[in-house]
Amino acid sequence: MQQISISEIQRNLHKLDSFDIVEVIDKKRNRVKGYFIDSKYLSFINELIEKNRLSLSEQLAGSLQQYADPDLMKQEEGVWKAHILKKHAL
Repeated sequence: MQQISISEIQRNLHKLDSFDIVEVIDKKRNRVKGYFIDSKYLSFINELIEKNRLSLSEQLAGSLQQYADPDLMKQEEGVWKAHILKKHAL
């Protein structure tokens, strides 16, 4: 993978035009700061983010379910919705 430093980007921004993916590094600290990904991959990246977000929420819901008390769940039903309505009521 092509690497480019932050200062090199600042001096020669046009260099990013010739790459699809570039690893941006901080040469002084010898650390990866991030990645530049060409905008033509935006829809693919957004799809991956959404899949990961859904997967994470499913994992969290499943992991918390084992601690749930069914009796308390019946008492809490609709509490969050009521809180939001109360908070945003005019």
